[in-house]
Amino acid sequence: MCMHVRRPPRPRLPLAGALRLGRPPEIWFKPALSVVAAVAPPNLLLLALGRLDLAMYTMAGSLCALYAHNRPYAARARTLALVVLGMVGGLAVALVTASLTASAAVLVTVGAALAAVQKALCEAARVGPPGNVVLTFITSAALFAPQSLGQVPGHLAMAVAAGAWAWLVGMAPGLLRPHGPERRATAQALTAAAAHAAASRAGAASHGTRAAAAAAVQAAWQTLLATGDRSARTRRSLERLLVRAEVALAAPADTDPERLRAWARDLRGNGPLPHVDDLPGEADELLGADTEHAVPTRPLHRRLAPLRPVAARCFLGCALAGHASLALGVGRPYWALVTAASLYQANLTLTWNRAVQRVVGNLLGVLVFAAVVPLAHLHQALLVLLCLAFNFGAEALIGRNYWLGSVCVTPMALLITEFARFQDSGELITERIVDTLVGALLGFAAALAVTDRRAGDRLERALTAAEQARERTARLLAAPHAAPTALETARRTLAAALVELRATADAAAGEWWQRALPQDRVVLAEQAGHRTLAATVRRQGLILDPGADTEAEDVRP
Repeated sequence: MCMHVRRPPRPRLPLAGALRLGRPPEIWFKPALSVVAAVAPPNLLLLALGRLDLAMYTMAGSLCALYAHNRPYAARARTLALVVLGMVGGLAVALVTASLTASAAVLVTVGAALAAVQKALCEAARVGPPGNVVLTFITSAALFAPQSLGQVPGHLAMAVAAGAWAWLVGMAPGLLRPHGPERRATAQALTAAAAHAAASRAGAASHGTRAAAAAAVQAAWQTLLATGDRSARTRRSLERLLVRAEVALAAPADTDPERLRAWARDLRGNGPLPHVDDLPGEADELLGADTEHAVPTRPLHRRLAPLRPVAARCFLGCALAGHASLALGVGRPYWALVTAASLYQANLTLTWNRAVQRVVGNLLGVLVFAAVVPLAHLHQALLVLLCLAFNFGAEALIGRNYWLGSVCVTPMALLITEFARFQDSGELITERIVDTLVGALLGFAAALAVTDRRAGDRLERALTAAEQARERTARLLAAPHAAPTALETARRTLAAALVELRATADAAAGEWWQRALPQDRVVLAEQAGHRTLAATVRRQGLILDPGADTEAEDVRP
């Protein structure tokens, strides 16, 4: 059979789509409240002591409270600790550099290098939002803070103390709802599976609904695997619910969407876990889940290797933006550097979207700053309170669209520069506008210049892995006496491979300059893989009505 290979679509530069608002995240209020709880005590203490000029160092630690809100508490403890260490380490490099040289060109270059390293490490570790941007914001600003070597230990100690407080703030909700993150992840998987099942019954199923549901189920499994042994009983109950979500994906016609949604609603509360009846073969399903605990994590260097293009884009873009800002005589080139660092996403299309969002959000944010700065100049206490309000607003809104959160981030960043002393508002506004435009323009130009030619290679590898996983599963299905655990492990491997294939295909499709992509082969591999998954759950006895015909499922590309 001759496989048709499609060339990537011509690059499009959408504007309206980039600014479209989405639904707020389910727990939008948690990072918003956490950052206020983490930032307020240190800032208010410094205000009482008359040393708001030191707030940058405490905020370095306090802003770590923004991370890891979707992770189970065992994993959150580790992630938050690593974020604090990474923040303090980057701050140390910045402060030492600032104390050793006054060359703005050297400082910009070091800031660009730090931004690239932070981007690569955050992506490799999958720390989640806000990613590298907060780290780069703090370290870039610290590079241009007057500093001496003797002051560095004290400033780092302040960051460590605030980081320890942020760690406590991030872990505190676990005292009231210790299994909240894994319950929430399971509820999201059930809701997504119910949406796909309902669409399938209505004849409106698509690869989009199925891919979204499969990604949600896979994310929920990863969340459960990170819970640790202390929650073994709860994890086991949640795994049984995830089995139902997987069955709904494999055979949506045999699924009652309302039942899945009812379970999801129960999980979002604080009540007991929903009770589900046993299905034949479910013990083997859960035994297969246990085998994933033994799968080793990929070494760091293997996770960093695919990130070299985005790290190169980040370094080049930040360096160009920072040096251009210097050439224009702007006093705070780190604003341009941070603007560039915030742009880089999984592919060029998403990077363009972020550039549009950043520019629109920053320009509107400057207008907000112009409106509130007279109030802030009345007293330093009002300055602190306004910053706290914008901290809350940024995290409450950014989940709907990045530009909306930037409307609050921008005035907050401008007000922070006035902690040491009140400054000329017109000059601040002008410099921020110039740095935003310079950073966005040159940052995106760097993304165009550094092409990711390996996106096609990654897609080929993901495609081969999915095809091989399907073949292994099909061979086990053909065997008359396949071991239940082996069959379940093969099924889960295939499900993960299909999720990875879809994510890789989407990322590759957003790169503009590359060879033709095997789009038809990807579609065929996904269709064959999902048919094999359906056959596998039937073989395992996980569907109560084996008479339905999953081959006839209407899935429209």
